[in-house]
Amino acid sequence: MYYVGVDLGTSAVKLLLMEGDGRIVNVVSKEYPLYFPHPGWSEQKPEDWWSAVMEGLKELTKDCDKSQVAGISFGGQMHGLVILDKDDNVIRPAILWNDGRTQEETDYLNNEIGKEKLSKYTANIAFTGFTAPKILWVRNNEPENFARISKIMLPKDYIAYMLTGSFCTDVSDASGMLLFDVEHKCWSREMMEICGVDESQLATIYESYEVVGTLKPQVAAELGLPEHVKVAAGAGDNAAAAIGTGTVGDGMCNISLGTSGTIFISSKHFGVDSNNALHSFAHADGKYHLMGCMLSAASCNKWWMEEIMQTTEFGKEQAAITDDRLGKNHVYFLPYLMGERSPHNDANARGTFIGMTMDSTRADLYQAVLEGVAFAIRDSFEVAKSLGIDIQSSKICGGGAKSPLWKKIFANVLNIRLDIIESEEGPGYGGAVLAAVACGEYATVEEAAAKLVKVVDSVEPDKELAARYEERYRKFARIYPTVKELFPEIS
Repeated sequence: MYYVGVDLGTSAVKLLLMEGDGRIVNVVSKEYPLYFPHPGWSEQKPEDWWSAVMEGLKELTKDCDKSQVAGISFGGQMHGLVILDKDDNVIRPAILWNDGRTQEETDYLNNEIGKEKLSKYTANIAFTGFTAPKILWVRNNEPENFARISKIMLPKDYIAYMLTGSFCTDVSDASGMLLFDVEHKCWSREMMEICGVDESQLATIYESYEVVGTLKPQVAAELGLPEHVKVAAGAGDNAAAAIGTGTVGDGMCNISLGTSGTIFISSKHFGVDSNNALHSFAHADGKYHLMGCMLSAASCNKWWMEEIMQTTEFGKEQAAITDDRLGKNHVYFLPYLMGERSPHNDANARGTFIGMTMDSTRADLYQAVLEGVAFAIRDSFEVAKSLGIDIQSSKICGGGAKSPLWKKIFANVLNIRLDIIESEEGPGYGGAVLAAVACGEYATVEEAAAKLVKVVDSVEPDKELAARYEERYRKFARIYPTVKELFPEIS
């Protein structure tokens, strides 16, 4: 049988066709526009997602026996606000995870409602990217749109709704809305009251591997697929990527270098760090996880190369950063191009170079960009260590993980072994695995991960280089606290 994983990303949807034994048969990608109507805003049209998914599914399955497609599931960009009216029309463009317009609403939630209450209700505090502040923003700034809301959805759940007619979400994605009681896996009545929404406007909650419905007849006919194809709830992109890398069970770790960057730690037990610097979410394996998220990771690399250097020759530029330069760079870079989430929770933070001199080179600045992302992930890593979590190794995935240089920098900045898995498809592969579990190919997510995820290489830290990076990180960690008071004035 075949299983489809739909990775609904920020720049494109990536669809993956997997056989029951884990072999990837086909991968298709379809891009769609990203809109920045004002500085710090980030939006997309859900209709663009739907068109891209339908086109992608047709292309993905055109050469296979379509009667053997058994299930579809998702990994999707988290936190985005999709709102529909009573006739199922999209009311306004989706406000995305990396949109920074909600600072006023975030401050209201954290300071007037109070972080202690928010953490009690949802296990998390407010961040500008979360969904609840976006709902408040619409209420405050677009009251006519707020009054029309019949359904509140997350991005991947809009696709599930269009495929099946099921108004659904999963526990991992719902965890990032600030409307969800993570510990008890239900909607928070207190948060619904604060945001002025009714439970009827919120989706039915499923575990990520549970079936939410089957294809609508007209959708099945257009795709040429059987109507009995099962659609599973799926997961937020980071939880799906964790499934795709085998980061399930207790104390496992995954680092994802996509548009955003995350450090993801799976746990059998619910837990919250005292400062809420890490997100406490439900996991797609039925348990829980802690996650640190930086808003600009591989996107910093893309920005530097394509916008600043005006080139796409990533390998050529990285070749100039030779081993003898590592751990010795005098230039530092704060990678906060879209503000920052973990652990600073500062929408005003901005990308910053510091330490440049007349002898600073093109390679120095590029190296600082790559190191800055690794140092920023280390910030969240340090929070996890403060909780007594002992991380000896981590999987690594995402587009940035294809760079041998960047993997070496990460291994030594974190001073842990990084394991590279056979499939680098992340959320798409995780989505396909969840579909396979939903269809009974595997009894549990843990069983599927154990059988399907294979480590093919590792990057070990070098003792001397890790020591140099330890010294550099301690200096990096002092930069943001020193300059953060300037950011509100210049952002």
